[in-house]
Amino acid sequence: MKPLYLVVLTALAPLPLAAQGWIEPLPDRPVNGGVVRVRTEVSVRVTGRVASVEVEEWFQNRGAGLGEGDYLYPLPGEAVFSNFSLFQGDQELRGETMDAARARGIYEEIVRRKKDPALIELAGHGLIRARVFPITQRETRKITLRYTQMMRRAGDALQFKYAAGGRRGGMSGMEGAVAPTRIRESAPLGFTLVADSGAQFRDPFSPTHELRVDRMDGRLTVRPQGELEGDLALFLPLARGLVGMSLVAHRPSGGELGYFMLTLSPEAARGDALNRDLTVVLDVSGSMSGAKMEQARRAMHQLLSSLGPRDRFRLITFSSTVTSYRPDWTAATNTELRDARRWVDGISATGGTNIADALAEAFRATSPDGHLPIVLFLTDGLPSVGEQNPERLAAQAEQARGRSRVFAFGVGYDVNTYLLDRLTAAGRGTTQYVEPGEDVEAAVGGLAAKISHPVLGDLALGESPARLTEIYPTRLPDLFAGEDLVVFGRYEAGSEDRSGMLGMTGRRSGREERFSVNVTLPAHATGDDYIPRLWAARKIGALQQSIRLNGHNAEVEREIRETALRYGLLSEYTSYLVQEPLDVARGSGPMPMLRAMPAAAPAPTEAFGQASVRAAEQDRVRREVASKAALDADEGALASRVNTTASRGVAGRVFLIRSGLWTDATHGETARVVKVAAFSDAYFALLRRLPELEPWWKEFDRVLVAGQQISIEIGPTGETTLSAARLDEVARAFRGR
Repeated sequence: MKPLYLVVLTALAPLPLAAQGWIEPLPDRPVNGGVVRVRTEVSVRVTGRVASVEVEEWFQNRGAGLGEGDYLYPLPGEAVFSNFSLFQGDQELRGETMDAARARGIYEEIVRRKKDPALIELAGHGLIRARVFPITQRETRKITLRYTQMMRRAGDALQFKYAAGGRRGGMSGMEGAVAPTRIRESAPLGFTLVADSGAQFRDPFSPTHELRVDRMDGRLTVRPQGELEGDLALFLPLARGLVGMSLVAHRPSGGELGYFMLTLSPEAARGDALNRDLTVVLDVSGSMSGAKMEQARRAMHQLLSSLGPRDRFRLITFSSTVTSYRPDWTAATNTELRDARRWVDGISATGGTNIADALAEAFRATSPDGHLPIVLFLTDGLPSVGEQNPERLAAQAEQARGRSRVFAFGVGYDVNTYLLDRLTAAGRGTTQYVEPGEDVEAAVGGLAAKISHPVLGDLALGESPARLTEIYPTRLPDLFAGEDLVVFGRYEAGSEDRSGMLGMTGRRSGREERFSVNVTLPAHATGDDYIPRLWAARKIGALQQSIRLNGHNAEVEREIRETALRYGLLSEYTSYLVQEPLDVARGSGPMPMLRAMPAAAPAPTEAFGQASVRAAEQDRVRREVASKAALDADEGALASRVNTTASRGVAGRVFLIRSGLWTDATHGETARVVKVAAFSDAYFALLRRLPELEPWWKEFDRVLVAGQQISIEIGPTGETTLSAARLDEVARAFRGR
């Protein structure tokens, strides 16, 4: 379904585009009012595949006179829309519905009149229009819209989209400016989705926002964490089969590979889950004394509490020497767990750090095919006893590891990130770094909950309607109950959609399991535009880890810089170099050049210390990022560590200001440029023909966007009309086909 938009247009202020509907002043009335939206509540109730949506909006007249106009509400473009009703207070309004063709002229006229490109994102939407009664000065009125629509299937899930907006707004002319002026809509927006038959769905997930999910009395309630801004994509996995598979794709043009996001949603924990053989290896050297040791003990208690009656465990501590709770596996009976907890309470910290013998002991005991062996390794120091060379330590561990999955925790800055990351990369696990002062118990507890109920191991993608490539994670981890596995990748497709079965295999209790879902990999799809940047972030994280494990490589570093530049992401290996903003604003000096340069704080060559630990943790976050919200938070954390000049990342591309023109970083200086006058007939004709331009045109008045064979520049001058032949020529050159 297409997102809903709430937009408030005031008569006296620049256009603040926020989302939902808006009140448009009447063109034949004097502009003497200022009607603004002050609050919105959105409620969605799901029954089967039908979503019943209620949008309540409160508008206040903050102008000097009467506020009067038309209430306009964009209809979701892809959804089956029906049964709408519209109220002002308790009085029902007569609303007029228009299809996308009729509505387009209204949208384009508003854009022309206000000289603001923000509304072009509504091209292709239908429209509801109703005359609202005059609103007197300081009066507040509520408008309620109710409608129903069918939710789109995405494999084994239902998909719901909603656009909250809140960060876009009117822009002043950009001539000589360094950054745009944006109006931020501050009116609160509440969003709640309720599924009455909650049992038919597994836990929802979102690739754009963090969610709060509650189940009570058979109902499933979903709300966003914190403030809702931007497009919300929400998936409701259907509770059927061992594993549900959901796939969405994005392919803006035919000249490049498409992008896909595949989500595996396992069933809830059951009694026949994979049996676990859990080995906990804890560093008890002298540096672990005090608060760290106490937290580690509590963490081990959490791990013991996570064991089921069919699981087995081993407990190992190491300092200068290695000590085991029992020489072999111990069944997780109540009696054994009680005795193990007493043993844990008696652990104390002293001595050196003998990592070599600890790893050898951890991998000594083998597991039968029907059990999943998991090793959890926690240390806060560098090896100081026995073998100390990290390369030889890693090689020895890999030779002895067998089928074991390895998860590691590095506590503090005196840990060898190369060793820990290499252990977990080979062992289908992850390394999490806990900085000084952070809670070891909380970190380990999170992992304990995640790995409590394994569903499938040895996952591998099978048949597909198109060739899949550049898949991240490159080696699929095991699937655990209550934890969605999100996979990003690219696909090859020609000029037609590719539909068919997407298969997956895995092992469960010693036997192979196969499951599949019918998917479509489209030849052209501009929705779900969060996918390319999430894929690129995963790729950068994997490439940076490769450098840390295998050493500096000029080709890999170049690929990191190009990927970061292409998708508007920060990187420790990337800085954007441009002439001083003041010179740009004045238009003085030569035309600035954008180049990918080594960052001011490049990746550390040492494998230990604060810089190395933070960089390794950054790489892990990138490799596992699964939502736009998580990526935005990660970008904010990284921004303080790398050197960037005035630039903007929009819809997966970096733009820099050049003499008042926002210029696509991928634009080549020798590329042919087609100039088009903003808000002209040619402007709207191109937008209709090339809808992939919308994310950049709605953000900038003056912008140059690079295509496959040409770049298109929007500004105050340029072509104002395009013949059918010329339009076809420009569109084909931009897309490269």
